[in-house]
Amino acid sequence: MKNKALTTAALAAVIAGTLSMSIAQPSFAAGKEKCYGISKAGQNDCSNLAGTHSCAAQSTVDFDIGEYKVVDAGTCDALGGYSKEEARELLETGESES
Repeated sequence: MKNKALTTAALAAVIAGTLSMSIAQPSFAAGKEKCYGISKAGQNDCSNLAGTHSCAAQSTVDFDIGEYKVVDAGTCDALGGYSKEEARELLETGESES
């Protein structure tokens, strides 16, 4: 009986964790978007595309194409920034280093 209760509790925890991860949305999702290449050194909002850090305020270069800031949806182009896909492509082709 103890094993059944333990197994049920473990399964419930796994399901709850999976559901919370799959439905969790970033707090900026409503009317906001990530805009790459516009943040100054130390002013990025979170991790970068290169995976060299995973936290805000850790960028070391102004306007690094791999760093992002959260902006109002639809304003990234006007700010001179890039979507994640555009930034990744620029990084992969080396065009961001010119």
